[in-house]
Amino acid sequence: MYSFANDYSEGAHPRILEALAKTNLEQNPGYGLDSHSAHAIELIRKEAACPQADVHFLVGGTQTNTLAITSVLRPHQAVIAAVTGHINTHETGAVEARGHKILPTETPDGKLTPDRIRPILARHTDEHMVQPKMVYISDSTEIGTIYTKAELEELSRFCRQNGLYLFLDGARIGAALTSASNDLTLADAAALTDLFYIGGTKNGALFGEALIVTNDALKPDFRYLIKQHGAMLAKGWLLGIQFEELFRGRLFYDLAAHANEMAVRLRDALAGRGYPFAYPPQTNQLFPVFANDEIRLLEKDFSFHPDITIDACHTSIRLVTSWATTDEGTDAFIRALDGLKKRNG
Repeated sequence: MYSFANDYSEGAHPRILEALAKTNLEQNPGYGLDSHSAHAIELIRKEAACPQADVHFLVGGTQTNTLAITSVLRPHQAVIAAVTGHINTHETGAVEARGHKILPTETPDGKLTPDRIRPILARHTDEHMVQPKMVYISDSTEIGTIYTKAELEELSRFCRQNGLYLFLDGARIGAALTSASNDLTLADAAALTDLFYIGGTKNGALFGEALIVTNDALKPDFRYLIKQHGAMLAKGWLLGIQFEELFRGRLFYDLAAHANEMAVRLRDALAGRGYPFAYPPQTNQLFPVFANDEIRLLEKDFSFHPDITIDACHTSIRLVTSWATTDEGTDAFIRALDGLKKRNG
């Protein structure tokens, strides 16, 4: 059975494993104060064109989202997110368990705009309600769509005009930046947000995310907060080495580009055989719509997740390609599509 269930089914890119093995018996200072982490920070600052940024290496996405949001907000403040946003749907209420309400809003494409946020601000007017103070977005989004530079500029301008922090979840920012539809850079993300992160877990690392804090007001005491949240890895160099390797040359981008290339092959095969998509396919997450009996046949040979019920007979599924998706696995799925078409006459 070949898996299109997610983009972290495999371990890590061989170059990362090699770097970890090569440095295995080094003696390094703990808690991210090692030379590998320092070098990785400099590489990320250079790539983001933000030499003054603070960079913190953390283990996973939920940990990073929760830490970033709850460390910035005061107890009475809330975060705005799309209904489909990861903090609203797949993190077991982690942000709300820390005492901060999530204010969700419906979006047709998983993206927030000023027009989606204004009604929330208009409803929260005094001390009897939580105070909206942060906007949470992700790029790519949980449904595979991406922000254009113009959209992010507009959203950033709106947030700054209204005293809102803008936080970008970059668990799949690699897929966004290497999409054929993309016109953003890491430098744009650094310039237009207060903090964002670069996902390694879903782009070839064993584990790890790099949180970049660009707003000077949010920098003081952040390491205290990391430690208090139980998020400071004693063997922090294991994170530093991985990001050092990802940003040594173009490995980070090459891995994401491969995931997108495999998705494009699947996208073209699906579209060419008449299968529609629930959302516009832009990155390594695809949401094709199948008849339910076709899904049952595909499940015999492939792993994936159902998404939404379209009608009584049709459901969209989520196919995710990764840095390690093979030509053979992709070809097998395309052959399975041909088998479905022959079966259906």
